[in-house]
Amino acid sequence: MNDRTCIVTRQCLAADRMIRFVAGPDGSVVPDLKGNLPGRGCWVTASRDCVEKAVAKKAFARALKAEVAVTADLAGSIDRQMAAALIGMINMARKAGAIVRGSAKVDAALRSGQAIAVFHAADAAADGVRKMDQARFAARAAGNGEIPSFRLLSAEEMASISGEGNLIHLAVLAGQAGEGVVKRAKILDRYRNPADSGRMAGHPAKETETE
Repeated sequence: MNDRTCIVTRQCLAADRMIRFVAGPDGSVVPDLKGNLPGRGCWVTASRDCVEKAVAKKAFARALKAEVAVTADLAGSIDRQMAAALIGMINMARKAGAIVRGSAKVDAALRSGQAIAVFHAADAAADGVRKMDQARFAARAAGNGEIPSFRLLSAEEMASISGEGNLIHLAVLAGQAGEGVVKRAKILDRYRNPADSGRMAGHPAKETETE
């Protein structure tokens, strides 16, 4: 991919590590998350902090060379779009049989090496996450490599995936559908936690009941 220059940091990065923005027909700044919108574009490092700085510094008008309107919650809107894209990808993987739900089944998928990632509700209890981490570490010790752990979705968002409620843990299985889920998760993780992206243990949060 061709590198692009961030209008905030002035760093040159690969396009897949950035977000393209264009001016919409109504003069509003529109995030081109799929990279297919027409018109003059500008690029911002794909992190919430950088998007917020671009808004605060009025960098979009200068970069797009136009009078544009920027919503104050642009960074939050992008976060929600990315989360929705992740949920949509997980649902597609679920229909393809690439999602395992339930603590016992997730634990087994991790230990067997079938899982390529594990998701916990952002407010999952620490004890439940710790048990899954033990399964991940066991898989690594058995030579199955690192299995990333994500805490990107709330319990309510997790429940919307299955439609059954009370979904706290799920594992993503190897295959094209599962790989698509992991790719989306990493994009959202980098956006929210650029300094911590790639961390394998997940992000701390308040506790609720485990599944």
